[in-house]
Amino acid sequence: MAPHFDHPGEQAAADPIRLIGIRETPLSLDEVFRAVGDDSSGGTALFVGTVRNHDGGADVDALGYSCHPTAEAEIRRVAERVVAKYPVRALAAVHRVGDLTVGDLAVIVAVSCPHRGEAFEACRMLIDDLKHEVPIWKHQTFSDGTEEWVGAC
Repeated sequence: MAPHFDHPGEQAAADPIRLIGIRETPLSLDEVFRAVGDDSSGGTALFVGTVRNHDGGADVDALGYSCHPTAEAEIRRVAERVVAKYPVRALAAVHRVGDLTVGDLAVIVAVSCPHRGEAFEACRMLIDDLKHEVPIWKHQTFSDGTEEWVGAC
């Protein structure tokens, strides 16, 4: 059977942005995955960013995220750009702020689309643009006592 792309499920949803947030509490994979559930989606892509124990060849002892008050609105702006480019059925993006430890979830983004390729591409754009454009800053303390601020933009 030939592909038939005029079905409403092949198009972007009317309001696909289901969850956007900046959180001071631990992030939930289940919450994000539930938020992007959609019966007409054949592909759901999810990215999870975790705190690692090293950066730039140095051991990381502590890490904290802070953000500008506009960060959540900027995540929404990035999300709107993603849904304008891809046939997104559902989208979610949450980022943690505050003090985190190695292994903690720092960011979760997810996108559901009619097909897997679109979902992968949309999810990649969402996380890449979020990390490059949203005013969220990371403060790392290394085991040698040095510190570093890393800005998203």
